[in-house]
Amino acid sequence: MTRRSPLPRTTLLAAATALLLAATACSAGTQNTASSTSETTVTLALDWTPNTNHTGIYVAQELGYFKKAGINLKILPYGSTDPNTLIASHKADFGISYQEGLTVARAAGQDITSVYAVTQKTNVTIAVSAERDDIRSPKDLDGKTYAGFGAAYEKPLLQKVIRNAGGKGDFRSVALNTSAYTALYADKADFAMPMPTWEGLEADLTGKPLKNFALSDYGFPEIYSTLIASSDTYLKKNPDTAKKVVAALQKGYTYAADHPDKAADLLIKANRSELTNSELVHKSAELLAQKYYRAADGTIGGQSAKRWQDFADFEFGAGLLTDADGKKLTKAPDASVFFTNDYLPKR
Repeated sequence: MTRRSPLPRTTLLAAATALLLAATACSAGTQNTASSTSETTVTLALDWTPNTNHTGIYVAQELGYFKKAGINLKILPYGSTDPNTLIASHKADFGISYQEGLTVARAAGQDITSVYAVTQKTNVTIAVSAERDDIRSPKDLDGKTYAGFGAAYEKPLLQKVIRNAGGKGDFRSVALNTSAYTALYADKADFAMPMPTWEGLEADLTGKPLKNFALSDYGFPEIYSTLIASSDTYLKKNPDTAKKVVAALQKGYTYAADHPDKAADLLIKANRSELTNSELVHKSAELLAQKYYRAADGTIGGQSAKRWQDFADFEFGAGLLTDADGKKLTKAPDASVFFTNDYLPKR
């Protein structure tokens, strides 16, 4: 779950607004071509400031994979509007998404479809301070305080994991207004759900390591925490361009999986003002390459109908899915239409 992840972030609203205004004409399923280069302009909206979830995008940009495919990629910096909304309203051609957010949006009838899975492993854990010897399993979280982000899925997810571990699923919640590991070590909360590929590493580097419980170890389905999505409208109007974009993205993330140090350098080169902690970026890139980019069969970017349906069934069972009128769904949606592998290069 990207779930507006706990990275150190600065909103680039003014820049985003200006760029969105300039890019609107080349969104909404049109293919504007730069007259001097004959490149097709494509927009891609980020979900936050540049970070290692975006490495493959910047690698493809820096190494010219998009340019070689005839694509002029315009990366839209994060603003006040969620990428899911920009995609569904055809203000961006592609964007960073995550399975929970896309499931909710698509179930409500919004025009958004996942075309690429950046991470194949759930990029969030339940974590406590490594000093907490009294918490050895999620069942020990009963009666404790959770520092969260206010997302609707957090409570039912945690309840399911705690109950599967043998607990009751009874805990208190507070809003997280600082980094997860800072809150845990300051005794403002007992547990949180940080991202091991960033905040977990940051905690280690600051001498405040975390003890983690993987959701899948306690019966919760694996989640595509970081996705790249588009709209059916754009994909149907521009299938060839979409295939070129996804192929370039796959080349970028394959490079990131095979050469994490070099990929981290390229990411930093493209975003020097945002990514000032080189050690953290390199450690994150290495961890993503080792454990997150590749599926069990070694492939990159693909998605499975079972994983999508398992999570949709969970969301439905928790009463989190509504239709376009805001009414709760009366049956679980068919999640096979929430994603497509059709734009991936053929193996």
